Amino acid sequence: MKKLIVLTIAMLLLSFIGCENDDANHEQAEDNTFDGGYYLVDTGQSKFYNNTGEISEPSASDAFYGQDAYHERNAPKYINNGNNTITDLVTGLMWSQSADIDGDGDIDASDKLTFAEAAESANDFVLGGFDDWRLPTIKELYSLIIFSGVDPSGYSGTLTNDLVPFIATEYFDFEYGDTDASERIIDAQYVSSTVYVAETEFASGELVFGVNFADGRIKGYPTTNKTFYVAYVRGNSDYGINQFVDNGNSTITDNATGLMWTQDDNGEGVNWEEALHYAENLNLAGYSDWRLPNSKELQSIIDYTRSPGTTNSAAIDPFLKATTISNEENENDFPFYWSSTTHANWTNQSGANAAYLSFGRALGYFNNTWMDVHGAGAQRSDPKTGDPGDYPIGHGPQGDAIRIFNYVRCVRDI
Repeated sequence: MKKLIVLTIAMLLLSFIGCENDDANHEQAEDNTFDGGYYLVDTGQSKFYNNTGEISEPSASDAFYGQDAYHERNAPKYINNGNNTITDLVTGLMWSQSADIDGDGDIDASDKLTFAEAAESANDFVLGGFDDWRLPTIKELYSLIIFSGVDPSGYSGTLTNDLVPFIATEYFDFEYGDTDASERIIDAQYVSSTVYVAETEFASGELVFGVNFADGRIKGYPTTNKTFYVAYVRGNSDYGINQFVDNGNSTITDNATGLMWTQDDNGEGVNWEEALHYAENLNLAGYSDWRLPNSKELQSIIDYTRSPGTTNSAAIDPFLKATTISNEENENDFPFYWSSTTHANWTNQSGANAAYLSFGRALGYFNNTWMDVHGAGAQRSDPKTGDPGDYPIGHGPQGDAIRIFNYVRCVRDI
């Protein structure tokens, strides 16, 4: 009943905010309504890409058909409540507008909190007349990511005016890392309440998941000796809870999101173009409208209570099966899965990478050894094509494993 009231209010608000086509938006909302579920916000990606950069829209017979920009579903819609809070009209969640925790009018290193401080401060946080704020789960926090953003990787400047973050800055106050405090530009990690269930050799063994709205990734970060920006949330405490049903025909329906999934993955690693082609040409259980999921759809089926190190399984509900692989450390593990979402970056090949979700260990080569540096459930990116052998010690500060040939799990709308 409470959820129904929240969603009803959201739809009423939507009718007053003057979107580009109120009738079309209302019709979309009605078409996507289902009992007992929650809405997944679209990624907001509207550009089309090949293996290197932006292209014109491919036709159904062309390579790269079926990528993220083809499938808009529940476009991001927010309203500024005028009291330093923002309501997401798709999810029904209300958010604190600014990470300016100390209230000095600037968002900088002094506003950042440790994981423990962020969790504790939620208990006393009051904003907009509400005192029921909480530190968001990683699924709630990731609902805010928008893939019109551009990863600053490759950017050599110091000014951030021309950079494009992965959050709706017309509603949320945002700043990059505080370079005056010796931070990197990309140090705009926001912390969630979701602690990785497995211990790792990295960061003294305990990680907490966070979203970096500067570079567009989910990673596990140390729970100690690191500080984060913080956004608090309230409302719709059922957001992110799956309701899987086995259809008995090699498909699984999530009644929470209105999406149907293939029960099995494709069984082998493929590059991004091949992943798109596989999904677009799949016929299963009498359906031919399968597609490669976008990054937010794929993240929706992550089960953050599971991991290879604790449940000897992928970070996914047992309803959904995952192929066992041998990872870079030659141990049994589970794949990275391609999304249809390009992870654009600040280089002359801005479209060369695509986002993936790690359903197994998110390995990196760190301190001369492979280890689980970011946790099962991380979202990183891989080159869309190439030779993994060119990356014998991974890539980036933590030596993120580069596989390129990742796996595919297909989705369709019910």
